[in-house]
Amino acid sequence: MLNKYPLWKTLMVAFIVAFGALYATPNLYGEDPAVQISGKRGVEANAATLDTIKANLTINNIDYASIVLEKGQVLTRFKNTEDQLKARDVLDDELGKKYSVALNLTPDTPDWLAAIGGAPMKLGLDLSGGVSFLMEVNMKEAVNKAKIGMVSDFRDDLRNEKIHGSRVKESGDNIVVKFRKVEDLEQGKTLLKKRYRDLIISSDEDTLTLTAKMTEIQLKEIREYALQQNITIIRNRVNELGVAEPLVQRQGKKHIVIELPGVQDTAKAKEILNATATIEFRLVDTEGDIGAALNGRVPASSILLTDKNGKPTLLKKRIMLTGDHITDAKSGFDEYSRPQVNISLDSAGGSKMSKGTKSNIGKPMATVFIEYKPTGKKDAEGNLIFEKHQEVISVATIQARLGKSFRITGAGSQSEAHNLALLLRAGALIAPIAIVEERTVGPTLGAENVQLGFQAIMMGFGLVFIFMVIYYRAFGVVANLALGANLVLIIGVMSLIPGATLTLPGMAGIVLTVGMAVDANVLIFERIREEIREGKTIQQAIHQGYDAAFSTIIDANITTLIAALILFAIGTGPVKGFAVTLSIGILTSMFTSVVGTRAVVNAVWGGKSLKKLSI
Repeated sequence: MLNKYPLWKTLMVAFIVAFGALYATPNLYGEDPAVQISGKRGVEANAATLDTIKANLTINNIDYASIVLEKGQVLTRFKNTEDQLKARDVLDDELGKKYSVALNLTPDTPDWLAAIGGAPMKLGLDLSGGVSFLMEVNMKEAVNKAKIGMVSDFRDDLRNEKIHGSRVKESGDNIVVKFRKVEDLEQGKTLLKKRYRDLIISSDEDTLTLTAKMTEIQLKEIREYALQQNITIIRNRVNELGVAEPLVQRQGKKHIVIELPGVQDTAKAKEILNATATIEFRLVDTEGDIGAALNGRVPASSILLTDKNGKPTLLKKRIMLTGDHITDAKSGFDEYSRPQVNISLDSAGGSKMSKGTKSNIGKPMATVFIEYKPTGKKDAEGNLIFEKHQEVISVATIQARLGKSFRITGAGSQSEAHNLALLLRAGALIAPIAIVEERTVGPTLGAENVQLGFQAIMMGFGLVFIFMVIYYRAFGVVANLALGANLVLIIGVMSLIPGATLTLPGMAGIVLTVGMAVDANVLIFERIREEIREGKTIQQAIHQGYDAAFSTIIDANITTLIAALILFAIGTGPVKGFAVTLSIGILTSMFTSVVGTRAVVNAVWGGKSLKKLSI
């Protein structure tokens, strides 16, 4: 029988539309303004924190909708942004030293819907509001870090070739090596020239010194590498923050732009993004006099550092290994239930650690935690000046030769171990960075954009709806049902895809899809009209109309889909948002306008003896 779908096919169409509608539903509930309180390094919110928050809100007559303690964080929801902002100020004064007090918007999705994975669409910075940072990379420190690495490599190379008595140090932009004999100078010069062809190496036999200098090409490569690696690492850290569809991209020679949609407050974002945490492994100087060091007489080959409790430790200046070689870091517990961080190194790092520990078994090795904090000042070249903070987090005896995998202890608490693992896993920044500009897009402006975008979609939908009903009558109503189902499916799919974000250009993509979605039905309906005019029966005309127009519809939509995928591949930010909604809209419109409308047409007119058709 012509134009009759089997029951399973009709039920499949109904199920897909119902499934899309179910996951589009969370978008009807909106979001609540909220304040999130989370602990800074090593601190977790607990029941006492919860009581403090409640007491402070009550004393200041601030109403809240709900307050929940979960996973060491407290989330307090409010009925309006006015109470939210008041609460933030009050709680920041009370808890700001130990806790990060951040504003955010929390979905008001019912528990039953959230339990099956239902969540509203993620909105971009232009719709939901959020924060935008312009960060500057300290290129001077990147070059200094490269020079320090070269000094260490020079020492290792000369030592391995048994060229003794050589002293390697930095001198301005150069690396200077001092030798005892002319023979050692010549031997060292030959070795270093062979291994470091990119360096400009010169020697002076009168002073028995060798000078190595980086070329401009090398310096440019170091700066470029520092910028690109920092962008990659910041992307990893933003992913750890859980911000949907963030924008992280380069601007100029030393700046990075970061946009975090949905984040109203910069506190937590700053804490993670600004952190330039890394670690170094150094041998403890067991021969030096710690008392003399405390009085200012630190041996030339050592440095004096303290742990978080202020306990001093004398360490060797020579760095065994830096955090640049870390490929993975996970927090856990040792056999005594103490927090630890399990570290994996790359091949070069594993080789360095193996060589460094081979001859030092039985000696204590310290793990040093390092952060660079901006001072707010700039040098003569306009670069931000950073202050280096170093802290010993553990001292352990080397029990055996270490390789690519090992563990460090002494993090203090599981929370601190987790935070350290997060930062090390996301990557140690190649060079320090600092926020030089900060912009906040308020939720009011975002709400206005949402409203205007929604109006544009509804106006487009309404005009197409009227045209289709007037021109195609009953079949126009079917096309409009498919158009409505298409909008629901777009929203449902956008809500389901974890990384998908709706932006203002994305709304433009939906408006465009509304117009394109009925193109397929226009082709089908016009073909049906032609078949009827040629004398075919109603059922033959419907069947031929859908079958003959199908190839044309596929061709037209695939070419548009290819263009959308190219936009997504080479575009950034707003262009990607447009490409995403356009791509999803093309796929859902092909389903609703062909399969969906045919299911309705077959159910209403299929298999019947008809003499006239309302089309």
